[in-house]
Amino acid sequence: MEMNKVLDKLPKHLMSLVIDQPYNDYTEQDHAVWRYVMRQNVKYLSRVAHGSYLEGLQKTGIGIERIPHMYGMNRILKEIGWAAVAVDGFIPPAAFMEFQAYKVLVIAADIRPINQIEYTPAPDIIHEAAGHAPIIANPDYAEYLRVFGEIGSKALSSAKDYAQYEAIRYLSILKADPYSSKADIEKAEKTLEIIGQNIGGPSEMSLIRNLHWWTVEYGLVGDLYKPKIYGAGLLSSIGESFSCLKDDVEKLPYSIDAVNYNFDITNRQPQLFVTPDFEYLTTVLNQFADRMALRRGGLYGIQKAIESENVATCVFSSGLQVSGIFSDALLSCERLAFIKTSSPTQLSHSGTELPGHGKNYHRDGFGAPVGNLKKSEIPPELLSVNELIEIGIVEEEDCLVEFESGIILKGKLENILRKEDKNLLFTFTNCLVKFEDRTLFEPSWGKFDMAVGQRIESVYTGPADAEAFGLEFPVPKEKTHKIIHSESSKNLHDLYRQVRDIREKSGFHHLLPAIWDTLKKHYPDEWLLPMEILEISKKQKQNSGIAEAITKYLIEKQEENKDLVNLVSNGLSLINE
Repeated sequence: MEMNKVLDKLPKHLMSLVIDQPYNDYTEQDHAVWRYVMRQNVKYLSRVAHGSYLEGLQKTGIGIERIPHMYGMNRILKEIGWAAVAVDGFIPPAAFMEFQAYKVLVIAADIRPINQIEYTPAPDIIHEAAGHAPIIANPDYAEYLRVFGEIGSKALSSAKDYAQYEAIRYLSILKADPYSSKADIEKAEKTLEIIGQNIGGPSEMSLIRNLHWWTVEYGLVGDLYKPKIYGAGLLSSIGESFSCLKDDVEKLPYSIDAVNYNFDITNRQPQLFVTPDFEYLTTVLNQFADRMALRRGGLYGIQKAIESENVATCVFSSGLQVSGIFSDALLSCERLAFIKTSSPTQLSHSGTELPGHGKNYHRDGFGAPVGNLKKSEIPPELLSVNELIEIGIVEEEDCLVEFESGIILKGKLENILRKEDKNLLFTFTNCLVKFEDRTLFEPSWGKFDMAVGQRIESVYTGPADAEAFGLEFPVPKEKTHKIIHSESSKNLHDLYRQVRDIREKSGFHHLLPAIWDTLKKHYPDEWLLPMEILEISKKQKQNSGIAEAITKYLIEKQEENKDLVNLVSNGLSLINE
């Protein structure tokens, strides 16, 4: 992969999800599918998409004739401060959001099969490259996408969210594989349904994913009664981009209420949301962020972290960051008094692990009191050395530390760790910590590193220092299926290559009748390649007999297969223009 300044900033745990774009695996039929969709998009979306779309295609290096190579895209994307990487289908939502925060588009490397040309349930390069990339050329939208990534990557997930993600990923893989059995698909659908029925209350991640879906993926912008398309799922679906603007798809004013609308990724959407402009997207996003543990912190945030059963980080008002799996929160007069993790825990400041306070040192978990000291109205993180001495907290001496919550600590203060004129950690030896009749720490357990802070200001998913923590996203159990083509399919793809060569190099039009005869004899269900032959014949005004025969053939295909009605009509319309 060719790196640039944007990609150089990606952390290791995201780079592990990046794959090489399998460019040589794309068949000539794949390139023909891309060309058909993109020609239709340019024709139709120029009228119904946001004005940034066509300009964005040029700015982001996306051509019409062939599937774009990400090397070429990245050379152009860097001019607007973005980059693109290839990934294998759906990746974990938190990772997807974090890529956005780094201004990197994740592009599913596969391309939809021809039988899903209008709509695919799985992410593919048409959806990602032709859907997401063009709109980021708009500065307001690009900034929304980046801020969404920053906020969304901090959203707490529930314990069952990952199981649901894997079930969705697996189902989309099956549906995108033309050789999947109906029984396997039905079984996967049932599994996803069962998980959905037992997932419990919505997590922050599931709610913010709803906002992402109804904006980034399926958003409309402008006038409620005559909106324009900007969502990537619509821009990349020549079927749904047509149907979404019809009256039977309900149009709702975009607001924070969109978090309450779930979606089915494998079907078309019954309603869509219209934002007046891109700036308003950030307004709603901040309204949601104000509800998140990221900004609320406190008891609410710790409780959400406990419910998640995943690694999370809480940030004390001193700036100390505690990262681990939170398991307990003690209350005093309904206020947070003590927090506890039950897993290897990391202590950090400003996103950097404190020396000697990694997972190996705090391997059995970490406990910390929260709140003011009983003998001082000043927040404990702001107490100077002299002010600490006045209340009996002196280095290298035995101390009695009492909290307003009722927590009592007795021990010898060995060290005070300060950062940016704030107390972060008091380290005690021979330490006993009690709350009412409960022992929270005893001398035999070793040193007690007491986190210092009047309150918990923020709680978010993942560790503060991901690299030092050793963060890794689980490798998906099911890889996107590599399509194994039969000899017959390979021969068909070679015919696509011959037709492309004739169109691009010219001078070999006399070969078209033989190719057409081969198609009629061996590939009676084929419609896209005959259309390409028709296009060349019409343009060069040669082989008029073939042109008439193919036109009749395609019309007959429409009558035989209702799924081809729009595809053939739109293709013929484009050729006749």
